[in-house]
Amino acid sequence: MSKKIKLSVINKTNKNTLMESLKIKFIDLGDDYLVAKMPVDQKVYQPDGVLHGGASVALAESVGSAASYLFINPVTHTIRGIEISANHISSVKKGYVFARAIPVHLGKTTHIWEIKITDEKDKLVSHCKLTTIVLEKK
Repeated sequence: MSKKIKLSVINKTNKNTLMESLKIKFIDLGDDYLVAKMPVDQKVYQPDGVLHGGASVALAESVGSAASYLFINPVTHTIRGIEISANHISSVKKGYVFARAIPVHLGKTTHIWEIKITDEKDKLVSHCKLTTIVLEKK
């Protein structure tokens, strides 16, 4: 399956979800990474007009969880986030932020992802770590 088709399939799963509400879109993938972008506007602001840390964490968990799906059989298994941590480094007032998930560990039952969120100038905004669990569907 081509990269374009994979991205299209992943993006279609966002319909009627938090990812659709936050306008998160998956834009690039490779053998060991997945990238998503999210617009920064009043919908994701905290009261003082900058990107809310919770929106950054939602972006990080979205891209890390989607990346985990690329390494399982989604017919027989599913993914759930079980732990996420985030260090917010700098603020963003407008434009887009980009989250790039790369694997730290891809085990049979757990995956650990490093997710770096950057702005349009490639400045680090947040550094996150996500652990997902691989569950067999019943």
